[in-house]
Amino acid sequence: LQFTEEKLGQAEKTELDAHFENLLARADFTKNWTEKILRQTEVLLQPNPSARVEEFLYEKLDRKVPSRVTNGELLAQYMTEAANDFGPGTPYGKTLIKVGETQRRLRLGAAERDFIHSASINFLTPLRNFLEGDWRTISKERRILQNRRLDLDACKARLKKAKAAEAKAAAVPDFQETRPRNYVLSASASALWSDEVEKAEHELRLTQTEFDRQAEVTRLLLEGISSTHVNHLRCLHEFVESQTNYYAQCYQYMLDLQKQLGRFSGTFVGNAESTSPPPAATSLPAVAAATLPAVPTIPVVPTIVGVPNTMAESVLNPNEVKPPASGTRKARVLYDYEAADSTELALLADEMITVYSLPGMDPDWLIGERGNQKGKVPVTYLELLS
Repeated sequence: LQFTEEKLGQAEKTELDAHFENLLARADFTKNWTEKILRQTEVLLQPNPSARVEEFLYEKLDRKVPSRVTNGELLAQYMTEAANDFGPGTPYGKTLIKVGETQRRLRLGAAERDFIHSASINFLTPLRNFLEGDWRTISKERRILQNRRLDLDACKARLKKAKAAEAKAAAVPDFQETRPRNYVLSASASALWSDEVEKAEHELRLTQTEFDRQAEVTRLLLEGISSTHVNHLRCLHEFVESQTNYYAQCYQYMLDLQKQLGRFSGTFVGNAESTSPPPAATSLPAVAAATLPAVPTIPVVPTIVGVPNTMAESVLNPNEVKPPASGTRKARVLYDYEAADSTELALLADEMITVYSLPGMDPDWLIGERGNQKGKVPVTYLELLS
């Protein structure tokens, strides 16, 4: 009844002090954001919603979650099976096997599994323990405090009504009443309401004591949120450390894999199905050497910082370049390229040009010819044709 009258604006409500209200608001913020961070971290560690539901059910049933292959391990499995179909001895097959091994047991698969396990133990578990432990206790005590406050306000309202009735009975006694029954009721009304006031005051003192005791218990629990923040801060540092170790391992593993794959760099030329142009400065020193026939070499003068290499400049001047008698190739342009200066040749996607290499040139560039036009072109923008 008291709760309904408060909601309808017909009853007064005991207000808590500002410090207590701030503690309540801080606790609500902690609970709400902890839930959101927990859920999103679970999504980060396990993007598959079905797998998350399965893990949740196993956890509630207090059973061990069955081992599940990670995405990296599944990718490695597909790569290995594809290599067997394409031929393990082919360059593509060898590369698939090497990348698959890195993605699976020896490298990324195990590293990802360790990261997920570490993040779950050191970060998710403390957050979940707070929500299922400390927060439930706080919520229970807050509900009890709410009931104590409603009882207190109900006693205050009862005492207020009793005092008003007592004052009214004492102010206007009906001593002129001729009928005996009504006179007796009027004479004893003041005494009856006086007893009601004393009873209401006694109940108010009891409910006030219970309310103050419960408010103190709840306040101590709410102030413990500060300790929770300190604990979660430590867990957050451990989570970041786990991520750092995981990505550092991945980076090192991929560097090692890249070095191992470097030996196969001369067995392929470009990628005709690429959708975005790579930077012109990308280093592909083995491409030109592996795909263009050798031409007679001339001594190359090393370049010294601050000193122009006149021989290289003269060789790479498009106006003075002469195509070799042999060694020219046809090439298809993969992407549009805008010439940076007069020594370069502008390119349009899908056009055919003639290219060749000269001694002393940067291996990332070739000389391209289109009719009477001639200039340097980046190797990464071309598909060399046999």
